[in-house]
Amino acid sequence: MADSTNYNKNRLAQESSPYLLQHADNPVHWHPWGEEAFEKARREDKPVLVSIGYATCHWCHVMAHESFEDDEIASLMNEVFVNIKVDREERPDIDNTYMLVCQMLTGSGGWPLNVFLTPDKEPFYAATYIPRQGRHGRPGMRELIPWISQLWKNEREKVTSSSQQIIDAFQKSTTFESGERLTGDTIKMAVKQYKEQYDETYGGFSISPKFPSPHNLMLLLRYAEQLGDDTSLEMVEQTLTKMRRGGIFDHVGLGFHRYSTDREWLVPHFEKMLYDQAMLMFAYTEAWEKTNKKLFKNTADEIAHYLKRKMQDRKGGFYSAEDADSEGEEGKFYVWTIDQVRAVLPTAEAELAIEVYNLTEEGNYKDEATGQRTGKNILHLSSSITELAYERDMSPTQLQEVLESIRQKLLDARQKRVPPLLDDKILTDWNGLVMAALAKSGGTFSNEGYIKQAENCWEFINTNMITDDGLKHRYRNGEIAINAHADDYAFLIWGLIELYETTYKTEYLRKAVSLNKQFIEQFWDTEDGGFYFTSENSEKLLGRKKEVYDGAMPSSNSVAMLNLLRLGRLTGNARWEEMADQCNKLFSSDIEKALTSFGFALQSVAFTSAYSKEVIIVGDKSHSTTRRMLGELNSRFLPNTVVLLKEPKNDSINKLASFAKDFEMKDGEPTAYVCQNYSCELPVNSTKEMVELLNQ
Repeated sequence: MADSTNYNKNRLAQESSPYLLQHADNPVHWHPWGEEAFEKARREDKPVLVSIGYATCHWCHVMAHESFEDDEIASLMNEVFVNIKVDREERPDIDNTYMLVCQMLTGSGGWPLNVFLTPDKEPFYAATYIPRQGRHGRPGMRELIPWISQLWKNEREKVTSSSQQIIDAFQKSTTFESGERLTGDTIKMAVKQYKEQYDETYGGFSISPKFPSPHNLMLLLRYAEQLGDDTSLEMVEQTLTKMRRGGIFDHVGLGFHRYSTDREWLVPHFEKMLYDQAMLMFAYTEAWEKTNKKLFKNTADEIAHYLKRKMQDRKGGFYSAEDADSEGEEGKFYVWTIDQVRAVLPTAEAELAIEVYNLTEEGNYKDEATGQRTGKNILHLSSSITELAYERDMSPTQLQEVLESIRQKLLDARQKRVPPLLDDKILTDWNGLVMAALAKSGGTFSNEGYIKQAENCWEFINTNMITDDGLKHRYRNGEIAINAHADDYAFLIWGLIELYETTYKTEYLRKAVSLNKQFIEQFWDTEDGGFYFTSENSEKLLGRKKEVYDGAMPSSNSVAMLNLLRLGRLTGNARWEEMADQCNKLFSSDIEKALTSFGFALQSVAFTSAYSKEVIIVGDKSHSTTRRMLGELNSRFLPNTVVLLKEPKNDSINKLASFAKDFEMKDGEPTAYVCQNYSCELPVNSTKEMVELLNQ
């Protein structure tokens, strides 16, 4: 055991990040990111190791256990480096910058991300997971640390040269050359590529690993709607169905795990991310709007149930994630042996669960190290509830009721296990996504509970995260910190737009407009267009990046483009539509090189290339006809339509959308105006006539 005084030089104990606190007892002399650490590196003439991860990252845990908790490795690290720990979810600006460096140097990225810097924050080497001891051609910490030490002491010119080449390549990679405007033809080409990548047996768009990527499904739904393309719709339905039946869905606690490690959606990487719940809830809700399939509504409801049970703080905000590991083992909390199921359930229910959820004595979950079956099972369905009920001479409703009883008993038993870590920090950007999803589902399903959850979330953000200094990124245990990034603005504005188009409370639209103005002022590139990820006042690293690639989450620019279009139409602000068009052309060349990597960005192209509509409802919100009109609009799949409500006794909407003053009730009754291509049809007083105009 190392001398306990070693631990006193670890500076993480006073941090708020759950990830940094996980490392507060390491023998490594960790510093949080800050000038103090870099000044120490300059003073002692040492390179800096920046290790980036997050609290629910499995391989971060593995590397921590192998190396950062090991006295020998820690001693080497302390001797050679100034060591910095970064939570990527708190500081996505740092992560985005050095992840791009890692991808340029190694051809891939991931977490943990380990970057070696000069004291001036200039990178010269990068890697993801590094084992303690070298294996399979991958150098380990025992070999890497002495090599970097020797390089730093004896070959400094190589370090300097390498850093400069990396910085030059980084800055070149962050510039965009405007191209031709993306059009409906671009989406056709993207859909063609999705069809080529599609897994016809299991759904999804790769073999393995498989990520949910709900924004890709949302784009395909829009294409199916616009062109009546049945194949696109079938791809969406098959993928959403297979995911819901697979092990990527938690059949006991509900909600989705992060991704599937295999082709069949069976074996997940068990962590649960807030952003996945939000985006998938949105996709399942839109799929229900398009198809009216009960499974899709049920799944959206199940996600909402999980969010309320596990992820929502009593003050209204939502926590970030649940870990994959418990008791040092990935998935231990989630898997079941047959004996464990039989110990919890009455005999008849146990045998039904074993059959329906495909449990076997040898198990379907393999040990990570040996690859041997463990007798542990990931619950999953191999067919629909209707088919399973028919096989057992039951009605689907009967089977569903029994399975719900089974689920509750298994959940109660599972609650007694040692749970995975709950990362309880609250992030503005991810909460914006949840607001959007809950508001969307609440309006679609006429569920006041979901709407209230979304409103409570906004109230939390509005009260805690919007300060005199501007919007903030992170809250935990009463502490608000870190200036907002582009994601925070873009996702929060999206959430407010959805809240407005669900509740038609003018305040939500007013706040969306206000935040959008702030966002443009602080993040917009006035020369070339597009939004930088960091504000003009943020810490300068290697350069200001613009994010447009849609990975596990959509990018800030992708969401911002659609926000600009929707707010432009809602308020009559043509300048915002022009800015969206400028983004379209700025990013077009990059998007065309890898169309299926920009599933959300292309939704703004779908919005402008289709027959987008504006609907203005003039009438008192409490009037039955107004409510029917708004309810009809909320429950239909209308992705390229914006809806504005003008109440005759409240002219506040006129201040946000001056054109609204020209719209009045016809014959003293609630009235709908359906407009397209900046031209409005004659006003109508019935929901039926409004729908006919929408369908034209």
